[in-house]
Amino acid sequence: MKTDDLKREIAKIKWWHTIDLGNGLITPGRVDPRGRWKELGISENLQGMTVLDIGAWDGFFSFEVERHGAKRVLATDSFCWGGQGWGTKTGFELARKALDSKVDDMEIDVLDISPDKIGIFDLVLFLGVFYHMRYPLLALERVFSVTKNQLVLKTHVDMLSTKRPAMRFYPGTELANDPTNWWGPNPAAVVAMLKTVGFKKVRIVSQYPSLFYRIAKAIRNKIKNNRVPFFQAIQQDAMVFHAWR
Repeated sequence: MKTDDLKREIAKIKWWHTIDLGNGLITPGRVDPRGRWKELGISENLQGMTVLDIGAWDGFFSFEVERHGAKRVLATDSFCWGGQGWGTKTGFELARKALDSKVDDMEIDVLDISPDKIGIFDLVLFLGVFYHMRYPLLALERVFSVTKNQLVLKTHVDMLSTKRPAMRFYPGTELANDPTNWWGPNPAAVVAMLKTVGFKKVRIVSQYPSLFYRIAKAIRNKIKNNRVPFFQAIQQDAMVFHAWR
């Protein structure tokens, strides 16, 4: 595709991920994950590995693991690709074409995932999806069933001052004015749930956010008219977990 044609196609799409498509063309995503690879703690060398990216959306992480040497990558999504939100699959398909990528894709809900339907994978990415699950423990059971070795999970967390496993339930639009945000687990709950579904070893990878950092973030969000009460907001952040079978 010629550069000018690609520019026009990029402009037609509402992007979630910022993706460098080469030749100076960068998608105008709402989220720029390009600097977040290291915080996920994923190996730089994925040579010969099979990788599953659950909730791929525009596919940044699917293409990134391919770039790091994965021999097979399967990107899956349902909610975003199916048009239930404001996203579509168009961005993923255009980025795959522009990057000349060999990433496979399957439109499938998390709760429908199984070894029979999609196989099993050395590495599974479950990034920014868990807290959107109406049935979180069942979702983790499905994810465990297709994980051959390691899972990388990134999720919103809440109740950070609570040491016992606990989850905050958002029945409406309390979190980011988004009705698809259902849960705010604390780190202890995430670890306990991962072990409950069968993972033998779980490690928190991202640095535990300091109170000062959370206060600053809550103030910034308050300025942006975030409706979350301030003292609840300082209990929230995002964290990365690794789990092994």
